[in-house]
Amino acid sequence: MDPSGIGNDCKNKFCIDNLIAARKSLKLTLEKSKTLGLALEKAGPRLEEINQRLPSLEAAVRPIRADKDALVAVGGHINRAVGPAAAVLKVFDAVHGLEKSLLSDPRNDLPGYLSVLKRLEEALKFLGDNCGLAIQWLEDIIEYLEDNRVADGRYLLNMKTSLKGLRELQNDGERVHLDGGLLDAALDKLENEFRRLLMEHSVPLPMSSPPLGEQACIAPSPLPVTVIQKLQAILGRLIANNRLEKCITIYVEVRSSNVRASLKALDLDYLEISISEFNNVQSIEGYIEQWGKHLEFAVKHLFEAEFNLCNDVFERIGLDVWMGCFAKIAAQAGILAFLQFGKTITESKKEPIKLLKLLDIFASLNKLRLDFNRLFGGAACIEIQNLTRDLIKRVIDGAAEIFWEIFGQVELQRQSPPPQDGSIPKLVSSITDYCNKLLGDDYRPILTQVLVIHQSWKHKKFQEMILVNEVSKIIKAVDLNLDTWMKAYGDTTLSCLFAMNCHWHLYKDLKGTKVGELMGDSWLKEHEQYKEYYSAVFFRESWAKLPVHLSREGLIMFSGGRASARDLVKKRLKTFNEAFDEMYRKQSGWVIPERDLREKTCQLIVQTVLPVYRSYMQTYGPLVEQDASSSKYAKYTVQGLEQMLLSLFLPRRERYGSFKGRPTGSKIDNGVDLRRTASAVA
Repeated sequence: MDPSGIGNDCKNKFCIDNLIAARKSLKLTLEKSKTLGLALEKAGPRLEEINQRLPSLEAAVRPIRADKDALVAVGGHINRAVGPAAAVLKVFDAVHGLEKSLLSDPRNDLPGYLSVLKRLEEALKFLGDNCGLAIQWLEDIIEYLEDNRVADGRYLLNMKTSLKGLRELQNDGERVHLDGGLLDAALDKLENEFRRLLMEHSVPLPMSSPPLGEQACIAPSPLPVTVIQKLQAILGRLIANNRLEKCITIYVEVRSSNVRASLKALDLDYLEISISEFNNVQSIEGYIEQWGKHLEFAVKHLFEAEFNLCNDVFERIGLDVWMGCFAKIAAQAGILAFLQFGKTITESKKEPIKLLKLLDIFASLNKLRLDFNRLFGGAACIEIQNLTRDLIKRVIDGAAEIFWEIFGQVELQRQSPPPQDGSIPKLVSSITDYCNKLLGDDYRPILTQVLVIHQSWKHKKFQEMILVNEVSKIIKAVDLNLDTWMKAYGDTTLSCLFAMNCHWHLYKDLKGTKVGELMGDSWLKEHEQYKEYYSAVFFRESWAKLPVHLSREGLIMFSGGRASARDLVKKRLKTFNEAFDEMYRKQSGWVIPERDLREKTCQLIVQTVLPVYRSYMQTYGPLVEQDASSSKYAKYTVQGLEQMLLSLFLPRRERYGSFKGRPTGSKIDNGVDLRRTASAVA
């Protein structure tokens, strides 16, 4: 065998054995690696767990490494911090125990509800006072632990973060966060109960009984005592929690609405009237009278009751509070509208009737002066006081101004023309009636008081006779106006009729009146004599001239002179008719307003004319009645003539159809011949 071959075989076998050994080694290594990998995989979570537990373990072990003195002192610090914190937590738990009661309806048990609410307030006060202290103690212990390295740093960091949050909550809405808004919710419920109690017992005052102006007593407090007590109890809790303004708002809203509802029944739309909505004071005279009655009713009954009720409900709080509350109710309920209406009247056009209305307003305000001072005298009612003072000043200034201008206005009227129909000028009738009212028992004391005040404002002393002297001047100015107006007529007869009218009016209408007493009996008698004088002149210059036209001279009845007599009768009847027609035409437009004077004047005319005409027609009527043109001469029947004369001087509203006589041949409805009837009258 070849030795070299054997050597090679041995060499190859050695290599294979090495490879096999290496494979086994690698396989074993892989198995070990796999086992190790599994072991590592299982060990990972355990290591993480250990890692997480290390801080606590470290913290637990740290005191062992801490200073011995620090470890001894830390117990006391911890006890002092934990005590307040535990007390706070206990009270906090108690607060949440009140939640069910405080979220119920207060009306079911108001005293119990208020009691629970007070407990909540006390608990919150305790929490408010002690939370800060507990936080401070906790902060101190953390600071101690940190300074002495007794606790873990991360633990201390977490504690600091928590305490910082608590401190921020304390400084920002502490109470809200302490009770979760429970107190505010309970207070809202109390406010709702406050409103409910007011609304359920606020009933408008009935207007049907007794009638306005007849109510003799002040209205009693409009709320039962038990309700007032409940309102006061609610107020106590709401005020303790700074909710007084909200209570006042609710109270004013409900009570002012109730007063407005009471006033609504009085129909006060006229209070909103403006200057542009009426032409003169007379057009709203009735409203001014209502205003005084309505204002008195509102003050003495409605506002008086509200004043007393405000005092009853808010008396424990203080005068300023309940007076301010009442002031708001009065303003919102309508007192300002009453004052504004009075101001509107003062701003209207000046006229005599306005003086009387201003005096009415002053009388109403003066009658309520003590009530105004008592109800609206406080500082809270300053707006009402200012408006009232302004109104009174406007009324006094306006009334005094109009009064002192009356004399001048009467003098200015002297330049105006007199009435064309000879009637009494409106100025004469109105000014005498006006002056009588000023001197009457109703207005004289008021006007005197107004003038006294006005004079005092000018630092002048009021003279006792100043009022009567001024009225006397005004009446004398009217006398002068009459003299001037009489001279303005171109017709003497009409001038006399005018004078007769005016002098009779002054005598008859002023006799027995205040102005008549002021002017005296001699002055009145003088006007009566003037009336008689001008009446006589009026007849002499007019109707007394008619009978002359019916003269019998030359009418001797004999057979041979019948034709001549007929012609003469015709001529005289024609002249009479023409004179009568002209006089009647002219005077049919004239007026005598006073009925007794008119009837007396007409009767005097009838007595002057009719007997002569009747006798003439009885005697000479037959001479012309058969004539074809008889109607031209026997123009009027006696009855027709009488009716025409009696219809003279009527005011236009009393006039009726013409009483002009029918022609001699005509008949009235009953078939009686007027001429023959007239001729048959003895």
